[in-house]
Amino acid sequence: MSEAKEGRVVKVAGPVVVAEGMAGARMYDVVRVGELNIIGEIVELHGDMASIQVYEETTGIGPGEPVVDTETPLSVELGPGLIESIYDGIQRPLDALVDLEGEFMSRGSALPGLDRKKKWHFEPTVTDGTKVGPGDIVGQVKETTLVNHKIMVPMGVQGTVQAIRKGDYTVVETVGVVVGDDRTRTELKLMQEWPVRNARQTNRRLAPNRVLVTGQRVIDTFFPITKGGTACVPGPFGTGKTVVQHQLAKWVDADIVVYVGCGERGNEMTDVLTEFPELKDPRSGEPLMRRSVLIANTSNMPVAAREASVYTGITLAEYFRDMGYTVALMADSTSRWAEAMREISTRLEEMPAEEGYPAYLAARIAAFYERAGRVQCCGSPEREGALSIIGAVSPPGGDLSDSVVQATLHVVKVFWSLKGELAYQRHFPAIDWLTSYSFYKQYLRECFDDKDQGQEMEQMTVEAMGLLEKEAELLEIVRLVGAEALSPQDRLALETARSIREDFLHQNAFHQIDTYSSMDKQYEMLKVVLHFHKQALAAIGAGVETSEIFKLAVREEIARAKYIPQDEIAQVAQVRETIDKQMKQLQPSATA
Repeated sequence: MSEAKEGRVVKVAGPVVVAEGMAGARMYDVVRVGELNIIGEIVELHGDMASIQVYEETTGIGPGEPVVDTETPLSVELGPGLIESIYDGIQRPLDALVDLEGEFMSRGSALPGLDRKKKWHFEPTVTDGTKVGPGDIVGQVKETTLVNHKIMVPMGVQGTVQAIRKGDYTVVETVGVVVGDDRTRTELKLMQEWPVRNARQTNRRLAPNRVLVTGQRVIDTFFPITKGGTACVPGPFGTGKTVVQHQLAKWVDADIVVYVGCGERGNEMTDVLTEFPELKDPRSGEPLMRRSVLIANTSNMPVAAREASVYTGITLAEYFRDMGYTVALMADSTSRWAEAMREISTRLEEMPAEEGYPAYLAARIAAFYERAGRVQCCGSPEREGALSIIGAVSPPGGDLSDSVVQATLHVVKVFWSLKGELAYQRHFPAIDWLTSYSFYKQYLRECFDDKDQGQEMEQMTVEAMGLLEKEAELLEIVRLVGAEALSPQDRLALETARSIREDFLHQNAFHQIDTYSSMDKQYEMLKVVLHFHKQALAAIGAGVETSEIFKLAVREEIARAKYIPQDEIAQVAQVRETIDKQMKQLQPSATA
């Protein structure tokens, strides 16, 4: 590398520093600013003048202080040690910094993202003389009880493996050598680096046609997301965005979870940091942290690091996807990320667009969500990986016409609209079934091994949604002329829609059983509700009064079905027999 370029500070404007004498520097180079060596990134160049967004507090920095160009882009370290880690927006390990510096981190801290002292047991999966290329797996490390960390050949490296050995190594020690056809030698290490603003390479993209089961009934049944899909969760304050994200992180059918707290309040991030280590992974019974990575960037942290935290998170997620894992990324919330972009843009004196956001807001949001997908990974053995992105959006006052919401909706395929009125009624998850949508609904049937069962589930969701939509129309009539004006069939439609809302869609995140529902249980629960509706319609046709139908004891059993344990689903199906029995008992009174 050539001798590092050194400039001088000429202007400081909040998180933006302008330096002169930076001729030859490149866009997005990382620089060290001032005597404290504060980290920053070049975001604008004019001649030998460079505008730098600084990832730490700039108080005390003044004109004349040195600016050193590292000549490398902002990158993250990828290797064993990522799982169970808690990082800030630029991959500084917060837990290690607390041990080193105490509760308050000093500026200019340069602790690396991966521990340089810890040794990992490396098991090679190739032998000397093996031809390898970019992305090929050469070995693995048992990172946690839940994650086998695959060691891959870095991009751009190709040749023959030599001197690869089993043993205990740190992330910076050489585990083998790749000799290229031109005799160039590249040392293989457990760790590699990747620039966060560049998407990692893949062989090809695949159709995202496999549903990512979350265990949340309103999502899986009506608005599913797929492995490799994208979803947006907008909603006003207090509607449960963070709880939805927590539920998904805990129950989602993914191998790895990356949670990015981007500009969230400190107390919410504290909940995440204290709860996640205590949560049990439902599939293995192990602590959930053993397959999770947390990135904490609270609202009181420097605004520029907030902008970087989203890119750090997506790069870590792509790395695990390249190993062949299914990864779920939770970004809470992208509105704070957009606000950071707006502040940096204002400091750079760029022309503002709608609501003061930069003109490139939509392009940045689209580029972020486009890094999701189900892909065929580079290298051998041949493997598939999937990265799903679920982004929370916090529009001011819950206004869905906000620029960030609209830019997000243009690129995501699933929209879970959180509604304040539902939250105030204590209906959670407060996802509004009338305004939400999913473009992945056609893949719902693939969740079931039985094709007929999958097709029936698809038809039941259409029928249930039709009843919910009809309820919205009938409630307007009830407000105007009263319930007495409705026909018995319409009164039944209102009652069934209420049952769908309260007995199926409403789900208690803090109840030991109701917090998660498998697809089989969701199928049985919805079938029971719609079976009651079908039998009640037949009874009305036979002359039975709706008041008699609504008094049936079986309705209490329908309401309690959500609390039936997962391994006793057969009890849910038995409720249908009880419905038939009690409906038949009403028939004689109608014909007498």
